[in-house]
Amino acid sequence: MKAALISLILMLSTDATARDLDGQYNDSPLKPWFDTLRSGKGLCCSFADGRTVEDPDWGTEGNNYWVNIDGQHIIVPPEALVIVPNRFGRAVVWPYADVETGKILIRCFMPGAGT
Repeated sequence: MKAALISLILMLSTDATARDLDGQYNDSPLKPWFDTLRSGKGLCCSFADGRTVEDPDWGTEGNNYWVNIDGQHIIVPPEALVIVPNRFGRAVVWPYADVETGKILIRCFMPGAGT
């Protein structure tokens, strides 16, 4: 169980397309805006910590958003919703693994523009 949890945390924290390990987003004009994004759960951190979500992997179900992360269909808790207009355009999710259960949770979710 412990090895699976460590693997999950490493997988989520080393996603090359979502991390800014080499500082590639430092000069992005949207970086200061991303750094201020927050949900009811607190600061989202930055775009470098989020994952872009393509249209087939997110949507609405009743009054809630949902997102597919690593093959898991996860309902976005209302308090994780980022409610400012999306200047980036595409949907972004900030997932993390619960330390006790290893379950993927969502810190922040920003729907794609126009939704």
